[in-house]
Parts: sequence; structure tokens; C-alpha cells
Amino acid sequence: MSSKKTVIVYQRALKPALQEKLERECHVLDFSQTKGLTQNSEFKKALSQAHALIGSSVNLPPELLDQAPHLEVVSSISVGVDNYDVDYLSRRGIVLCHTPDVLTETTADTAFLLILASARRAVEMAEMVRKGEWTGGVAEPHFGVDVQGKKLGIVGMGRIGAAIARRGRFGFNMAVSYHNRSRHEDFERELGADWKELDDLLRDADFVCVTVPLSDATRHMFGKHEFELMGKDTIFVNIARGGVVNEPAMIEALKNGTIRAAGLDVFETEPLPADSPLAHMNNVVALPHIGSATHETRYAMAELAVDNALAVLKGEKPRAPYNWETLKR
Repeated sequence: MSSKKTVIVYQRALKPALQEKLERECHVLDFSQTKGLTQNSEFKKALSQAHALIGSSVNLPPELLDQAPHLEVVSSISVGVDNYDVDYLSRRGIVLCHTPDVLTETTADTAFLLILASARRAVEMAEMVRKGEWTGGVAEPHFGVDVQGKKLGIVGMGRIGAAIARRGRFGFNMAVSYHNRSRHEDFERELGADWKELDDLLRDADFVCVTVPLSDATRHMFGKHEFELMGKDTIFVNIARGGVVNEPAMIEALKNGTIRAAGLDVFETEPLPADSPLAHMNNVVALPHIGSATHETRYAMAELAVDNALAVLKGEKPRAPYNWETLKR
């Protein structure tokens, strides 16, 4: 019988080089192409053998992971960990790993793409050209608004928030303010950024960009009250998680002109239902959750996830553990 530990790869296929790296040290079961994964009988059977799971974008509840008695590590190909019950994993002594840092710059690019596209109405204007409706000069009804020199408000000043702020401050001469649970004086010095209470930031910013993780504390943190504070010239950008926004309240604010526009890469239900008003509004730029979706970044994320899993299976500290301090305690 092989002495190799068993790793299940799910939801996201690994590139050949990473698959081979994993197979040199482990017995690999590949469920990356399996539909309806959590209901699949073969997947459930395989859990009984699994020492590690590598994948993303699937909710793995405790009752499912109870079927994996040998599990040592869940290595997510993501930064966010809202698909996992962290307390449950920690109680069982299972290391949860994720992939911060490697996607910071790419995701910040996506945020600024949404800022620019929403401000200059790029998708709406491109559609006008595609339909053959560009028949003369661009008149005032189709004007956008400037980005340079405006006020950028970041809600959630972590790695990605800081990377977005750098683009705004140094690339577009924007004044940066931020709201975060704790102040980051190093970012304040670097960016000339001001920490503000959330309500004050929303009242003041021309662009509000959200990068907070989804948690009980942040779920629906943006609702009717928050959109009314922003005002009719504000552009709202969300690259965090759809659940941090009360979508009906945002739709109402966009329809009524309470805010100018929104640039969205995330939604409460993904894929976005075809009948969602957000898919059909001219003042919304809606993307299919492409934050980290480049060849280079997705490879780097998968490579880090593989390295994280292998480290734990060898009894070593992984590069990017999420619950390491809890497990140490």
C-alpha cells in the first residue's frame, strides 16, 4: 500500500506542472470537473481517505467535512475564506490556507478598471458603437465624469485597498480617505490618506471602493442609509463580496439617481441571474467576478495553494495559513 497521503483537487483544475508536482509527493484524486460536487457520491467516498483538499468556490459545511476523519489541511485557491467554517476547522485542528499577496495587484487593477469604466461610461459607449448608434459627435447626454483629482474613499484598507489607493493617489492625483477597523499610519504617511468614520467617508468621497471581507459584521453593511449618504454624484465600486451590499437597496439607489453609477465584480448570487436589473442598467458596469482572472495570477494562486498543502502534510508551517494562530493557542 502506498505511503503517500491523499489530496483531493476540486472545482479548479491544476496546470500540468502543478499537478505533477503534487503527484510526486501525494496520491491525487481529481474532482475538478465534477458538477454538483457536494452531492456527488464518489466525492463523499473519497473524503474518507483525504488528508488535504485543494480548490475554491465551493461551500464545504461541517457535516460534509465530518466525512473526512484524516483531514489535515484545506488549501483554498482564494483570498476570501467565507466558504469555510473557520471555527469548525480550528476545533478539529485542520489548517486552513489561502492565497493573499499573489493577487493583490491584479485585483487592484480590476478595481481601477471599474472606476474608470463607470466614470467614463465605457461599456455603455462601446455598446453604442457596436450597435451602429454612433452617428455624430458625443454630446453632453453621453458625457462621463473625470477621475483625476477626485476623492477616493476606500472601505477596508488591507493589501488590496492600499494597492487601489496607490493607483488613485500616484496615478490620478486623487485625495485618499479610508475606513478600517484599525488605523494604518504607515499607509496614511505613504498615501497622505485620512482615516474617517464610515458615514463621513461616504458623504465626502466621489468614488467609494469596497474591499472588506465578508463576515457577520460586514454582511449588508451597505444599505439604503449608506447609499443616501453618498449622494447623486458618487460612483460605488464593489470588488469584495456581493453579500456586503443589500442589492435591492443598491438597485433602488441606482434607479432613482441617489448615486450616479456602480462598478461591480461581485454579487449576492453568482452567476448573476439574467433577469437581475443590474445586468441591464446603463449606469452599472457588471463583470463576472474577474478580480484575479489573469493567466499569471491564477497560476500563482494555484501554485501557492499547492505549496501550502504540501507544507502542512510535511509537518511544516505553510506560507499563507489563515487560522495558524488559533491552532497554536
